[in-house]
Amino acid sequence: MSQVYVPDPASVGQHLAGAAESMATHGWDVRVVTSNAGYDDPRQRYPAREVRNGVEVVRLPFTSFGKGSLALRLAGQLSFVMQAVVRSVLGARPTLLLVSTSPPFAGIIALTVAWLRRSEIAFWAMDINPEQAVAAGAFRERSLPVRLMGWMNSLLLARAKRVVALDRLMAGTLLTKRRDLASRMRIVPPWPLEQHLESVDHAHNPFRVEHGLNGRLVVMYSGNHSPVHPLDTLLEAARQLQSEPLLFAFIGGGQGKAAVEQYVREHKLENVLCLPYQPLERLRFSLSAADVHVVSMGEAMVGLVHPCKVYGAMALGRPVLLVGPQDSHVGDLVIGARCGWQVDHGDVEAVVALLRRLLRTSPGELEAMGARGLAVVRAQFGEERLRADLVEVLEECVKVDVAGGPAGDEVQTLAAAG
Repeated sequence: MSQVYVPDPASVGQHLAGAAESMATHGWDVRVVTSNAGYDDPRQRYPAREVRNGVEVVRLPFTSFGKGSLALRLAGQLSFVMQAVVRSVLGARPTLLLVSTSPPFAGIIALTVAWLRRSEIAFWAMDINPEQAVAAGAFRERSLPVRLMGWMNSLLLARAKRVVALDRLMAGTLLTKRRDLASRMRIVPPWPLEQHLESVDHAHNPFRVEHGLNGRLVVMYSGNHSPVHPLDTLLEAARQLQSEPLLFAFIGGGQGKAAVEQYVREHKLENVLCLPYQPLERLRFSLSAADVHVVSMGEAMVGLVHPCKVYGAMALGRPVLLVGPQDSHVGDLVIGARCGWQVDHGDVEAVVALLRRLLRTSPGELEAMGARGLAVVRAQFGEERLRADLVEVLEECVKVDVAGGPAGDEVQTLAAAG
């Protein structure tokens, strides 16, 4: 069950689709139960039932009421959880339940269905709660929701046949919860969505023409604007660099997008472009329009979340500016591959100095830096390779017959974007 799934552009749905479709090509019967409403725009509606690339997709109503308040988000998640449990209990028996961390209480679905239907569970930890919720200030550490979530996750970690973390730091956090996880833990990073990441050179990019970007160095933040990954440092740098031939693009949605737009209005910034999520068929044009991609990593979020937007930037051969702690997974990539730069949150002076220096840097030097990142993605983070790695982990959870298919009925994905 996933509150978001393709064709919705949110990355969690894209990665769930990759996992589901790879399982289908390996002979599994795969069913996805998801929301019929858009992740960022609940007015968007998708078909109630369809088959996409060999995967049966069932979409539930009344499961998304937007992100206007915490109460609305919780109401949508609760409705989703209740309907998903009923669908799974009444439908064909799942051999394997693939559950992720969103909505935060999605583990209840997996535990309930696994108990009633005698199914195995694989836990794909795309973020780690309740620690993330506490670090974000959404709940107090000793609040009832946090204690309930902690209790549920403890049961989930104990019951899961395999636990998949996205990087070494997230794996380390999970291992502090249960020492016996080591033998069941696997690390599989999220893959770049290569089918949407064809690099388009600036001279032939309609996105740059449409938005008047030619002749300017474009610094882009694209994806979910989360309050836990602050953009204040980048916005203040944009304010100080208004007289330079720079354009700052903020593309996407999320809870933090309104704050970005308000800052732009208050300071009358004419060097900032704010756009919503771009359709998947236009993604290669919007992402390729950047000269530098920004990844923001909240200091309190290290080991709790994994900003997967870094792979898209690297796969397009664009250098990366990490605003956040160097001791992080993105820091490991950027510094290790020499494909970008790192500055701490609040160090506006360093960002301003860096971008002024880049204005004097030759395009060839930026291309060489981006090429080093692309080489790392091709060697370590290719979509085909990582999807195969995940399938291998999931197949470890169940007995497989001699024909190569699952011994039971089907695999059902249980993961969602909250």
